[in-house]
Amino acid sequence: MPGRLVVVGTPIGNLGDLSPRAAAALADADVVAAEDTRRTRVLLQHIGAATPTTSYHEHNEVSKTGPLLDRVAAGETVVVVSDAGTPGMADPGFRLVQKAVARGLPVESIPGPNAAVQALVLSGLPMERFVFEGFLPRKTGARRRRLAELAEEQRTLVFYVAPHRAAEDLIAMAEAFGDRSAAVARELTKLHEEVLRGDLPTLAAHVSEHGIRGEVTVVVAGAAPAAPPRAEDLTAQVEALVGAGSSRRDAVAEVAARTGVPRRQLYQAVIDADQGASP
Repeated sequence: MPGRLVVVGTPIGNLGDLSPRAAAALADADVVAAEDTRRTRVLLQHIGAATPTTSYHEHNEVSKTGPLLDRVAAGETVVVVSDAGTPGMADPGFRLVQKAVARGLPVESIPGPNAAVQALVLSGLPMERFVFEGFLPRKTGARRRRLAELAEEQRTLVFYVAPHRAAEDLIAMAEAFGDRSAAVARELTKLHEEVLRGDLPTLAAHVSEHGIRGEVTVVVAGAAPAAPPRAEDLTAQVEALVGAGSSRRDAVAEVAARTGVPRRQLYQAVIDADQGASP
């Protein structure tokens, strides 16, 4: 019988946030695949466990995924953890789960703290619908393109930010998103936890001047919904097409397709405009 792969969420700063279920999984595992074995040993010492560890990070995950899953297939329990938070969320772990599923091996997930959700809760911004974007590209051009793609996104945006790139990332966000409300959260659950709230240009200026330390998560309000087109603008578009030689019926159909306004509603707006223009 196969064993199981267990994805364990670990504390993002405060060791007291490790759940009893997660602690039991770590203690009972045959091996813990860890992003940084030194940090994971501290966690194991905290719970009094001596479980063997092996490194599993972005530089060796391709070569180590197969052997780890072979151990699962042979009946062992393999726990995977990242340095902090949930494996696979901007951290190694996704490939291991993906390949385990493809091989039909049992996969279990034990939830734990997550910086993206924690920052979202503390931001004071809408959290019913949100998008987790992880880290932005390091190169200026690629980062600008990614932000441009997100400029019309109406859901709240959540980013992970490296402290040494926080100022340039925030400046780029301000350029792409304007003066939207945002929050910069650092050192979540730790002694020096701090959440800065304000508009993007102000936050970018503050971080540029004072710098920032620790693990950083940025939450940005989504784009405001586009204002519905005005009836007079729609009818003007129809009349422009008619003036260029289109039939009214074809002009209405084209403007309706272009703007997403129902054809019947647009046709009625044109009739109302004609009646309003009549003496």
